[in-house]
Amino acid sequence: MIFCAVRTLSLDVGEKRIGIAISDSQASIAQPLKLYQRGSLAQDIDEVKKLVREYDVSRIVCGLPKNLDGSIGKKAEAIVEFARKIEEKTHVPVDLWDERFSTDEAHRIFDMHEYKHKKRKPYIDMMAAQIILQGFLDAHKKG
Repeated sequence: MIFCAVRTLSLDVGEKRIGIAISDSQASIAQPLKLYQRGSLAQDIDEVKKLVREYDVSRIVCGLPKNLDGSIGKKAEAIVEFARKIEEKTHVPVDLWDERFSTDEAHRIFDMHEYKHKKRKPYIDMMAAQIILQGFLDAHKKG
C-alpha cells in the first residue's frame, strides 16, 4: 500500500517572532512545532524552506490578521506580501486564514491551566499557529 503524507505548516507571523505549527501526516491534527525569532526576509524564507524540506510540507497556512470588521489593514497587507514571497520561493501553495481571535484563544487556554503570563510568553505564538492550523484543517476535512 502506498501512503501519501500530506503535511501542512502553519505560520503565525509577528514583527519579532513567527509561531510555527505542523499537521500530522493525515492532515487532521495540528501541533505546535517551534518559535522562530525573525531575522531578515531572506533568513525568514530560508527557515520556512528548511521546514518545508524537513517535514515534507505540501501546503502552508499563514494567519491573516484581519480587522474586527473583516477588512484588511496595513498589518494584514504585510502578511499577504510575506505569504506571496513564501509561496514564490518555496513553490508550496500558501493559504491565508483568518486569525483574528487566535492569540486571544491561546491566552484563554493558558488561563484555564493557570499558566502565569511570564511562563506562557514563549509559547503563545506557537499555540496561536496551532489554533490557526487546526481551524484550517477542520474546515477542509474530507468526508
